Amino acid sequence: MPIPDLQIAGHVARITLRRPDQANRLEPDDLAALANHIAEVNASDEVLVLQLLAEGKYFCSGYNISSIGVARTVAFDAVVNAIEDAKPVTMAVLQGSLYGGATDIALACDFRLGCQGIDMFMPAARLGLHFYQRGLERYVSRLGLDNAKRLFLTAERIDAQQMLAIGFLTQLETREHLGDAAARLVETLSSMAPIPLLGMKKHLNRIGRGTLDVADLQQDIGRSMASADLLEGQRAWTEKRKPHFVGR
Repeated sequence: MPIPDLQIAGHVARITLRRPDQANRLEPDDLAALANHIAEVNASDEVLVLQLLAEGKYFCSGYNISSIGVARTVAFDAVVNAIEDAKPVTMAVLQGSLYGGATDIALACDFRLGCQGIDMFMPAARLGLHFYQRGLERYVSRLGLDNAKRLFLTAERIDAQQMLAIGFLTQLETREHLGDAAARLVETLSSMAPIPLLGMKKHLNRIGRGTLDVADLQQDIGRSMASADLLEGQRAWTEKRKPHFVGR
């Protein structure tokens, strides 16, 4: 069966889930592939944006229930945490519905673009499964305690409009316009100065988790203040032109 695919082109990396006939459910081999892809992206000095995409009707139905407890080389929560901690700015492009652990994969991304007609639910309690720590933390920090309780404790299915209302989606588009909206966001993010873009992504996530490393933050602020990109940004602003950033 096809494992997730990685494509890198310039500032943009794309990981695509490729099991449409099984609603893009994840198997142990998929977890290992995802971990390797994220490591490859993190090693790139050029990639600024990482998109998560999927083929077919569904975005992802989460981890294969029958594989829970089966030995694997990479744990599911480790992969999702790696997505949250990835160096580039991350974006889940939700062309279809998503269930279970896939909802946490999306929440681990910095942006979540969805389209009309999709839905989501978290069936952990219905399956007898207690969710892992950082997944619970992501739900609370991004959606608020009451919404996290509603979704985890009732396994309620919610539609795209409700997903937007509670903050699960950062953007809701028609199905026809989802691809264009994602492309515009990629273009916007890719045009930013890399040092503050990647630094602020990292530190905002740490602030959200209550794990801010002040020394590392100050080091990144210092790099930005001493960078050629800051001078270029100032010149471009004064000259009313688009800046050309080089990441130094």
